[in-house]
Amino acid sequence: MQRLYRPIELQLNNTLSSALGLLALEQLGAQATNVSIEMSQQTSAPGISPALFAPLVERGVETNVSRPQQIEFARGNLNYTVLSKRKLTQLVEEKLVDGWDDPRMPTISGVRRRGYTAQAIRTFWERSGVSKQNSVIDFSVLEACVREDLDGKALRRMAVLNPLRLTLTNLASGHNEAVRLPNHPKDESLGERSVALTPDLVIEHDDFMAVPIKGFHRLIPGGEVRLRGIGIIKCDEVITDTGGQVTELRATLDFQTRPGQPESNRKVKGTIHWVSASSCLRAEVRLFERLFSVADPDAASDYRSSLNPASKQILPAAYLESALQNVPPESTVQFERLGYFTADRFDHSDNHPVFNRTVTLRDSFAAAG
Repeated sequence: MQRLYRPIELQLNNTLSSALGLLALEQLGAQATNVSIEMSQQTSAPGISPALFAPLVERGVETNVSRPQQIEFARGNLNYTVLSKRKLTQLVEEKLVDGWDDPRMPTISGVRRRGYTAQAIRTFWERSGVSKQNSVIDFSVLEACVREDLDGKALRRMAVLNPLRLTLTNLASGHNEAVRLPNHPKDESLGERSVALTPDLVIEHDDFMAVPIKGFHRLIPGGEVRLRGIGIIKCDEVITDTGGQVTELRATLDFQTRPGQPESNRKVKGTIHWVSASSCLRAEVRLFERLFSVADPDAASDYRSSLNPASKQILPAAYLESALQNVPPESTVQFERLGYFTADRFDHSDNHPVFNRTVTLRDSFAAAG
C-alpha cells in the first residue's frame, strides 16, 4: 500500500487530479474544521495543508514525503551519422538533405520513408540495451535487424538497375512466354507470379565481363550462365559501339536445360537475373547510402565536410518486372541479388513508380570502405 501511494504524494500540493487527492477532498468537509494543530507535526511535508493528510493518517498510511531516485543512462549513438538536433536542423535549413523525412536522416519520418520497419527498430534497441557509459553502436547492426525482419515478409521480384541488352537468338521474334516464379523461396504459401520471357532481355552490366578477372563466374564471351528460372544460355556474340563499349550480347538458350527437361540440373557456376525489355515496368530507383563517409563525423572541425557525396544516387529508368505494377506506396520487396526496396511514401504513383533502396543484401558499405 505504501508503494502505491508514495509516487503521487508530491503531486498533492500542485494538483487535485490524483485519486489520492480526490479521496482526501471527499472526506474533508466537516473534518477540516476539527483537524488539530498536532496534524501539522505528524507530517513531514511542509507547505501542504494538514487537512489533506487527515484521511491518510486515519487510515494508517505513511505520510513522509518520498525521495524518488533518478537514474540517467547514456544516449544511444550511431556511427556514420549525427544525432544532435542542432546539427540535423542545420542540415535541413542549409538544404544539404531533402528535409526531415529524407531517407538518409536519422529521424522517424526519415527511416519510415526509407522502409525501416517498426519491428526492426525495436529489435535493434532490444539488442543494443541500455548503458550508463557513452558508447557508439555500429550502423551495420541496425541494417542487420532490418534485413532480418524483411527477409521473411518481402516478396521477391527481379529488377535491372544498370542494364545491358541480351538477345536470345534462338527464340522467335514474337515469342512471349509466361514463366511462373515463386513469390518467396522460403514460403510457398505466398504463391507465384507470372514473368514474361521474350527474346529481348536486359541483364545487369556487372554480370558480364569481356575480359574476366580471376573468380568471375558470370557471363563471359563464349561462356555459359543460368538465367534465373529459365535455363542455361551461352554468349555467342558481343556487340560494341565505336568507343569499344559493350552495348549488346547475343546468346542462345539451351532448351534441354529448361525446368522439367532432362538436363535441367546441369551445373554451371553462375546464375543471374533478367527482365524482359519489351514487357516490363520502367521506374525511378533511388539508391541510398550512409549520410557520412566517416564513422565519427563529429571528430572533424566541421562535420559537414564529412558528408558522403555518394549517399544518394538516382536511376531514372530502371527495368522492373511487370508484377510490380500498381503496388501501393510503402510496399517493400526484395529485388533479387540487389537488396530490399520500398515504394516511396510520397513520390510513388502508378504513373511514376519510385522505389527507395532500404538496405542491401549484404553490408556492401563496409566492404567498399
